[in-house]
Amino acid sequence: MVMDAPLPGGIGLSHLSAYEWEAADGVCGGSPHLHLACTEAYVVTGGRGAVQTLSVPDGYRETPLEPGVIAWFTPGTVHRMVNGDGLRVTVLMQNGGLPEAGDAVFTFPPEVLADPAAYAAAAALPAKDGPDAEAGARKRRDLAVEGYQVLRTALADGDDGPLRAFQEAAARLVAPKVDGWRERWREGALAAAERTGAQLDALTKGDAAHLAEGGVRSAGPTRRGGYGMCGRRDEYELPGTTLPYYGE
Repeated sequence: MVMDAPLPGGIGLSHLSAYEWEAADGVCGGSPHLHLACTEAYVVTGGRGAVQTLSVPDGYRETPLEPGVIAWFTPGTVHRMVNGDGLRVTVLMQNGGLPEAGDAVFTFPPEVLADPAAYAAAAALPAKDGPDAEAGARKRRDLAVEGYQVLRTALADGDDGPLRAFQEAAARLVAPKVDGWRERWREGALAAAERTGAQLDALTKGDAAHLAEGGVRSAGPTRRGGYGMCGRRDEYELPGTTLPYYGE
């Protein structure tokens, strides 16, 4: 089911407050991961921090985040939200619904990535809320940081081999899900683009019929403070927009 009037462009939307948990490397923040078919954007609305990224073209980068900054990263970019002081962001996600369907892959160690069952177990949370959920999210984050540190160290030494190997492992891991993603894309982002094309065709002919169907919709977060990949997540559980992450 797709909303009769989805968010612009079929995007996904959520709000994040960065985790304050300190990892083994002394950094407070989220779980490093990448997306395989979605560009993600952080619109910073409060506090300060950074996003650490790993990519083949750019190596390791750290982009400062403060109110007013928009930072975005394309598929294949490993990203890790780092909390400085009360960092809060609104997340805009290309292809709403795909990340929640498994398009986001954690930087777990290679032996976990090589075993789909082991990966699913490591990525899942034991509960949606409460102490068990928090403990599971921290454990998941720490395992992702373990794999991330290896990738970052290799890039610092001029070796992008481990990052490329991780990207290839991630692609193998999600391959069985891609047909489902294609359907979400057709019903979401592609359908939104095709509606625009149809409207342009109508306007070319002077046909304004679709304007009479205009209206307003509104919605508030349907889940607050969930344990997302990067931080505590307020989400809109609307079809085609933002559903709970796969495994959560």
